[in-house]
Amino acid sequence: MSVVLHVAGRVLAGPEDVRDELWVVDGRITYERPSGARDVRTVTGWALPGLVDAHCHVGLDAHGAVDAATSEKQALTDRDAGTLLIRDAGSPADTRWIDDRDDLPKIIRAGRHIARTRRYIRNYAHEIEPADLVAYVAQEARRGDGWVKLVGDWLDRSTGDLGACWPRAEVEAAIAEAHRLGARVTAHCFAEESLRDLVEAGIDCVEHATGLTEDTIPLFAERGVAIVPTLVNIATFPRLAAGGEAKFPRWADHMRRLHERRYDTVRAAYDAGVPVFVGTDAGGSLAHGLVAAEVAELVRAGIPPLRALSATTWGARAWLGRPALDEGAPADLVVYDEDPRADVRVLAAPRRVVLNGRVID
Repeated sequence: MSVVLHVAGRVLAGPEDVRDELWVVDGRITYERPSGARDVRTVTGWALPGLVDAHCHVGLDAHGAVDAATSEKQALTDRDAGTLLIRDAGSPADTRWIDDRDDLPKIIRAGRHIARTRRYIRNYAHEIEPADLVAYVAQEARRGDGWVKLVGDWLDRSTGDLGACWPRAEVEAAIAEAHRLGARVTAHCFAEESLRDLVEAGIDCVEHATGLTEDTIPLFAERGVAIVPTLVNIATFPRLAAGGEAKFPRWADHMRRLHERRYDTVRAAYDAGVPVFVGTDAGGSLAHGLVAAEVAELVRAGIPPLRALSATTWGARAWLGRPALDEGAPADLVVYDEDPRADVRVLAAPRRVVLNGRVID
């Protein structure tokens, strides 16, 4: 028998499931002490499932795709912060090689962004017109790991403000095609305009969702459409507005208003029953390793600490179809010195990270 890992103290196997210990044998979790175990390494503390960043970009920086060495550094930064499962919400880089590395986080990919021509950040997306939307969604559904990412709204230079990118009929057809191929669809959305059409067209998730209002929040709740608020990214809106105000004053004012009500928006969505998950929008212009900061932002918005924890652990993993600290599951977990349920800021200082049963020293 190889080295056996013994995690002792408090194992938070679920929101209400607290155990005294678990064991890791051959990289997998068991709650039964293995017989004949002689070479045992013990780690003590408060154990959580490996954290989830449900909106992250590995292989991307402010200018587009990056090389493998930079992608590796991004993934390592996330891992060392306790993020062991990533939903990569759009990247032009091929990061499949990461799947062969047992020392890097597991990634669920959404393929490359799909945007309207000249309506997104340069070098990030397939930039197309509505007539091609279904074909590109089908392409990215086959390339991804069960997700497709649309850019639902962006600055419309003809109006000088945020505007929806896709006609309703094309969105309906594209989402239906993704679902036929077994993929879920999410969309970048800052403003109010695109939300109703996307939800009524059958979308599964919306990123940022700063444009939610009392009119659309009940629709999200009724349809079970999740949101990933990325509040650490929304914090940059005032700086972005200042940079673009001279040329696009309407857009700048809109961005400031969305920023000012961001916490109220998230809390109203949560109170209405909209599923909320943790995502940082790392990559692009934002640093990696910010998952703990995003959890703290959700709590600041008014989400109870235990629910905010679930949004990056048990609940997020269930939503993405991946196990937590289940019997027989891969041993991906993070150990802390203190109880993260009492203060989510504990997440910023992992004591030990265990990935595929290996303690990352």
